Amino acid sequence: MADTIAALADGYESAHRLALRQEDTARREFIDDLFYGRSEPGSMAERAQRFGIRLAEGHIAIIIEGDQPLRESSQAIGAVETALYRYFVSRDLLFTTKDGSLVCIAPSTLPDTPTELAHQISKAIGSWAEWRIGVGRAHQGPGGVRRSYDEARASLLFATRLGYHDRVIRAADFLVFQVLLRDRAAIDDLIATVLAPLQHARGGAVPLIETLASYFGCGTIHAAADDLNLSVRAVSYRLDRVKKLTGYSATDPAQRFTLEAAVLGAKLLDWPDRST
Repeated sequence: MADTIAALADGYESAHRLALRQEDTARREFIDDLFYGRSEPGSMAERAQRFGIRLAEGHIAIIIEGDQPLRESSQAIGAVETALYRYFVSRDLLFTTKDGSLVCIAPSTLPDTPTELAHQISKAIGSWAEWRIGVGRAHQGPGGVRRSYDEARASLLFATRLGYHDRVIRAADFLVFQVLLRDRAAIDDLIATVLAPLQHARGGAVPLIETLASYFGCGTIHAAADDLNLSVRAVSYRLDRVKKLTGYSATDPAQRFTLEAAVLGAKLLDWPDRST
């Protein structure tokens, strides 16, 4: 009798584990199809209902990346997912891992998801650890999830290139940079026309570009000097060198916009390390 009960229990556990693996596989396949558009819209909408996703509504994609690959099977990530489900009293959130990052798909009716996600990630991984969250804008339909995901990924790239240190990076805050890069030929021409002469400076263009970026970000020469750990005299000298080499003055309101746009383009395109 005991052997029979044990066999039944083992069979139940095996069936349960198999069902979980099948559910996980189906979920991953569904998310991959969402990202790559490999299924018909009608089929996608039907499959989405199984996971509590209503594609006709708006959704946002959230990417959590750290200095180490995030694995969905880890205890910390499991705790984060459980905490989010409890906080929103909802199963309308969808989690998966992709390219070493954790991805969350959330309905636009839960706008607090990124903030709560950051809170739970901080508790699970640690506020001292290297991690940040990219948040796409809300879009509707099967293609909307992929569009939001691409925006979230781009926002993380922009933040890295521009030296942003916020934990939560929202794509909506980088719309101007997307506009700037939309005409790649124009931004390449702007960089070549305005900044190329800086390459003839002693030490190359990079120190001068970093000085310009800091000055534009901080607003004053004194603040930029503190930010760069340089003397005020050194920063003033660098800005003067920029004016002499390019003909553009960072302190002249009429010329600042052109110079700042060129510097932003250079940072976004990783110029001059990655030649235009």
